[in-house]
Amino acid sequence: MLYATGMNSDSFDIETLAEKIRHGDRAALGRAITLIESLRSDHEAAAQALIQAVLADTGRAIRVGITGVPGAGKSTLIDTLGSLLTTAGHKVAVLAVDPTSQRTGGSILGDKTRMARLAVDPHAFIRPSPSGQTLGGVARRTRETMLACEAAGFDIIIVETVGIGQSEAAVASMVDFFLVVMVPGTGDELQGIKKGVLEIADLLAVNKADGDNLDRARRAAGDYRAALNMLTPVNPDWSVPVTLISARTGDGIEAMWGEVMRHHYLMEETGALARHRRDQQVKWMWAILEDRLRRRLSRDHAVRMRVEAIEAEVRAGTLSPALAADQVLGLAEVEP
Repeated sequence: MLYATGMNSDSFDIETLAEKIRHGDRAALGRAITLIESLRSDHEAAAQALIQAVLADTGRAIRVGITGVPGAGKSTLIDTLGSLLTTAGHKVAVLAVDPTSQRTGGSILGDKTRMARLAVDPHAFIRPSPSGQTLGGVARRTRETMLACEAAGFDIIIVETVGIGQSEAAVASMVDFFLVVMVPGTGDELQGIKKGVLEIADLLAVNKADGDNLDRARRAAGDYRAALNMLTPVNPDWSVPVTLISARTGDGIEAMWGEVMRHHYLMEETGALARHRRDQQVKWMWAILEDRLRRRLSRDHAVRMRVEAIEAEVRAGTLSPALAADQVLGLAEVEP
């Protein structure tokens, strides 16, 4: 029987923890996520055993990623949407990803104050997905946290990107549906195209479409539709919708979720959802591998110093990047 030790000066066996998670024990779920977050080698082994133990109870949730520029109203949208879903009988888990921050609890604390209804909803669970030095670390921990939540009975998983940049691609690679929240009147309505965000979006929601802002929101939506027409769709069976919403008033939220469900049913009917998730498994494998290689190279001081020396040679132009990469890989191979 596998035991994990050292967490809160306590020991517990994985089989018992897995059984508690299956019964929806929130305290057990919290302990499982803490185990998943840990970088201790014994905890990592225990976390993998735990995920394996509950794996058969996962995979039935709808996984939705949500991103948007700061101030777009993501947290308010998630609070409104999540409350709508829990009222309809769903159990909603919200995970936040911020790979640029090393403070694993900082951003979500603010989010909880903006998700006032979900924070006290017994059918909702809000948790930061631990940030890491690499997106590979984010991918592994967020995915495994997501699986733990699914095993605990949460049938809708919402993953919010807190950071800006590569985190969008990382989150898009682990969800079924990627929603991009835009706001009108910022003067950069089409900037998302430059970042590639629109190319991975399954839906664009123009938020704050209320009051005096409604006309601006309609114009922005028109600009986005025109821009999307110039892009090759990721899924030939799905034309990316642009919807108007107000997270503050709730207008358009139900219709927006209807588009998410329409996409989900289409993906299921065509077999695209199963293929998509199988492809994700391979991408996750490579992300985890990259994360482990980086950590292996940074674990030993002598190896870390050698890597820094190789970097200095590349920077000075005395060593080619390709040869340097071979040398770094050699260090990873000999490092235990």
